[in-house]
Amino acid sequence: MSLGNEGGQIDPELSHFIQVESQKQKFTQLVHELADTCWEKCMADVRIGTRLDSKNETCLVNCVDRFIDTTNFIVRKLESGNRSRTSKLSMD
Repeated sequence: MSLGNEGGQIDPELSHFIQVESQKQKFTQLVHELADTCWEKCMADVRIGTRLDSKNETCLVNCVDRFIDTTNFIVRKLESGNRSRTSKLSMD
């Protein structure tokens, strides 16, 4: 993997690697933001004890379920985008 070729262009393999790593970073950031959102939404006025009450537990479960749905949607979109970019690169 080189930084460029003789024409001064960026190596497609390096470009793909950078793109994948950037997507991983965005995904990790999204996970943290959603975890913070669920916690603040469901646990804002709760005194932490030995157990959650049913209202807070239901709220967290629903929030996490929506997070999983959203995550799966995003992953499918990213994979679809990567497949189309990869096929375009292989055609060039």
